[in-house]
Amino acid sequence: MDLDVTLFLLRLVSATLLLAILAALFVVMWKEYKGITKQIEANRRSYGKLTVIQMIDNSFVLTGDVFPLLVMTSLGRSPTNNVIIEDTFASSEHAVIALRDGQWWLEDRNSKNGTTLNDVDINQAIVITNGDMIGIGEKRYRLDLE
Repeated sequence: MDLDVTLFLLRLVSATLLLAILAALFVVMWKEYKGITKQIEANRRSYGKLTVIQMIDNSFVLTGDVFPLLVMTSLGRSPTNNVIIEDTFASSEHAVIALRDGQWWLEDRNSKNGTTLNDVDINQAIVITNGDMIGIGEKRYRLDLE
């Protein structure tokens, strides 16, 4: 009888340890899942928008085309970009708008025809703010931050 009780207690202890390990594993996996979910949502969150502006009769007119601004928004002719520009003066990978350390930056990606900020050519990454006008080819985009 003493051996039966000992074996029963050993089985009980091993079953309890197994359940504790499974519970700990579940908690770790759940925390990892929640962290990844928050990171994905942050990457998909729109931080503003790029509004397409067209010059008509020497004045800028909104075309109605709007693109969400993500943490990293790429602009160019290639379909892999977030903002696809249908303009022969735009390069495949023309420019990038990125949020770095709480500031928005515009960077030209060595495009042939260049990128402008408020009608001034840029040749290096530059800080951009709400209301700035970005020019790529014949297209203009107004930056509207939230």
